[in-house]
Amino acid sequence: MGSGFTPGIDDWGDGVGNDDGFYDRLPPQSDFAALVDQDGFAPVPGDWLVGTADIVGSTAEIAKGRYKAVNMAGAAVISAMLNALEGRRLPFVFGGDGASFAIAPQDAPLARDALAAVRRWTEADLGMSMRAALVPVSDIRAAGHDLRVARFAASQGVDYAMFSGGGMAWAEARMKAGGYAVPPAPEGTQPDLAGLSCRWSNLRARNGLILSLVVQPEPRADPLAFARVARQVVEIAGHLSRAGHPIPVAGPGVGWPPPGLSLEAQASHGRSSHLRRKLALLVQTLLAWALFRTGLRLGGFEPSAYAAQVSANADFRKFDDGLKMTLDCDRSTRDRIVAVLEAAERAGAIRYGLHEQDEALVTCYVPSVQQDDHVHFVDGAAGGYTRAAARLKSR
Repeated sequence: MGSGFTPGIDDWGDGVGNDDGFYDRLPPQSDFAALVDQDGFAPVPGDWLVGTADIVGSTAEIAKGRYKAVNMAGAAVISAMLNALEGRRLPFVFGGDGASFAIAPQDAPLARDALAAVRRWTEADLGMSMRAALVPVSDIRAAGHDLRVARFAASQGVDYAMFSGGGMAWAEARMKAGGYAVPPAPEGTQPDLAGLSCRWSNLRARNGLILSLVVQPEPRADPLAFARVARQVVEIAGHLSRAGHPIPVAGPGVGWPPPGLSLEAQASHGRSSHLRRKLALLVQTLLAWALFRTGLRLGGFEPSAYAAQVSANADFRKFDDGLKMTLDCDRSTRDRIVAVLEAAERAGAIRYGLHEQDEALVTCYVPSVQQDDHVHFVDGAAGGYTRAAARLKSR
């Protein structure tokens, strides 16, 4: 299969037996709006598995003001998996209070160990309960759902997985019902969360509000009806500056000490004490703050270029068995989006939930500041996707 081949759904058959380099063969797509039509989505191989995890009672944790910790726990799942795979590609999606991914069968033991370790760490270091599951794709299809994936190139350095077909939602529902559970690792187990951080300051809305939006197709509705609604929403958001991207072109702001310092220390202290790691991070982040304030270069690290790459690499919009967006939005555009969603919901095509707040936040996975493949997860700073999803369920 040549590098110029652009697969559609039918070109990949039923997805069975395509696990040798399957995800690497999918060509990244740079046009987010084009993903609405799903021509570039391919069936995930039938012998793969879905890993999924989320925080139990995340809405209550957010109500306590622990939104950064909830986001950190969700991003920890991705960090642990990427580190376990030692640089190999992983199709994953960040959900705010959790994360999901697809994995080849030979990597299932790594995934199980990583999920188990993150469950233990979340309880021991963050004081929150996480559930996790590994679900065979074959079971998803046997239940009447599908799992398809595409790669969206947010920038030249980073691409993100987009999922469709209802399979991820089914796997998450089975996890919440207690199925396919991955138990926590033994006490004292530490996941490898190297590169996980949240050092950036929160991002104030420049256009009036930060809109967190979750749109899902009704299970029995025509898939084309959902596609039409998603296309309308993406087009409306496209009239915003940079399509509503909440991170400025020059990157987010940085302060000292950074607001996520304690959480980063909890993620990276390993066998050392939390206090010792926090003190070490205070010194490291002071140097970084000085470089960003002055613009001075250190070795191959150029602060302004790195900050701009953070903006370029961010995942502020995604397809995850539906449409999820975190938009820097004016009220007029919000009203236009809501009008489209209300009409579609009355027609039985979709369900939706949204949450408005004043700020967005960024949680990061940075293998190296010298390279441009660092990834940045964007969410609303006052509950974001978690509260939007809660309102979706209550409608």
